[in-house]
Amino acid sequence: MVTTIACAQTIQPPEPIPNITAVPALPGHTYREPVQVLSFPGADDSLVIIERAGRVVVTPLRGGNDHILLDLRKHLTTRNNEEGLLSLAFHPSWPQVQEVYTYRSMKNPRRTVLSRFTGSEDDPQIDLDTEEVLLEIKQPWGNHNGGTVLFGPDGMLYLSVGDGGSAADPHENGQNMSTLLAKVLRIDPSKKNGKQPYVIPPDNPFVGTDGVRPEIWATGLRNVWRMAFDSKTGELWAGDVGQNAWEEIDIITRGGNYGWNHREGMHPFKKGTEDNPAFIKPIIEYGRRDGGSVTGGEVYRGGKYPSMQGVYIYGDYMSGRIWGARRDDDGAIQTRELTGEKRLFPSSFGVGPNGELYVCTFNAPYQRTGRIMRLEASGSQTPKTKPNPKPQESNPGT
Repeated sequence: MVTTIACAQTIQPPEPIPNITAVPALPGHTYREPVQVLSFPGADDSLVIIERAGRVVVTPLRGGNDHILLDLRKHLTTRNNEEGLLSLAFHPSWPQVQEVYTYRSMKNPRRTVLSRFTGSEDDPQIDLDTEEVLLEIKQPWGNHNGGTVLFGPDGMLYLSVGDGGSAADPHENGQNMSTLLAKVLRIDPSKKNGKQPYVIPPDNPFVGTDGVRPEIWATGLRNVWRMAFDSKTGELWAGDVGQNAWEEIDIITRGGNYGWNHREGMHPFKKGTEDNPAFIKPIIEYGRRDGGSVTGGEVYRGGKYPSMQGVYIYGDYMSGRIWGARRDDDGAIQTRELTGEKRLFPSSFGVGPNGELYVCTFNAPYQRTGRIMRLEASGSQTPKTKPNPKPQESNPGT
């Protein structure tokens, strides 16, 4: 169908967002609380699975034995559901530069730690003695550790950090620019600044601002649980877990303030601050009828399913629902639920070899065992379209 407007110009309506089917990617393999799935760079036949308990497991897609790339089980804490090994990123030049970056929870004192480990071609398992701690962040409580570490298309390292925990951000870290809590950070770990094992990129938005940590890229975020760059546009998509009523998806921009704890989603959380024009609205939100802990996803840029091109796939860990979202040229967001009545309880989405999408799933929230599923397009439906930023009809990130 083609829509004709008065000037005789024709506009092709957007491709409908297809249904998806989740199929076992690694039959016979289960993992202990998998919280991230990645490609193994330099190999087109393996996935890397991060377990909350601390193992980093490499599994061949075409059958074969797992091998442990990194084992941090004795070097972290999992006392609370949102603590543990939360995220891992490979150096963009792996395997030429065999560095992995991890973000994990530690105790005595309670803190989260960003570290670099260096591998060797002579040993399939990374030696823990190669650890270099880049950053330690004091955590007042055991929840809202947040935590996605990844490299951007600019070669810089980005890290999401939760607001410190408890509830309602009692220390008001979301709007406190002297703390790294409730932020997205951006650093350059390829260089050192004296004893500091990284440098601040000179184009970070708050460099030279008194009282502001220069690592900060964006603020006002409660607990970003999974963020990912669109490999085509470079946009940084993030799922921010809500407090009482609203889950949200944001596009993270340089210097952006997303409103927490004055706002939850598009709605006032604290009285008297709902009209602050500095706060960036989410592009998608949903309420407690649809879930209770958003799991941020990935923008599909693979070649196997043209109808999925540009669709952002995300889900909710508590309700088990999976949605797809696509932005029209005029900025409107169309979203639809993609898996019908089937519930997947996703803890994380990831991109595998050839750009195809994978998801870490559980049979129910807070179970100990999870599986890795591959997402496949299985048909198409006419999407329900609502203009941006109207809301659309909540994992370790709760």
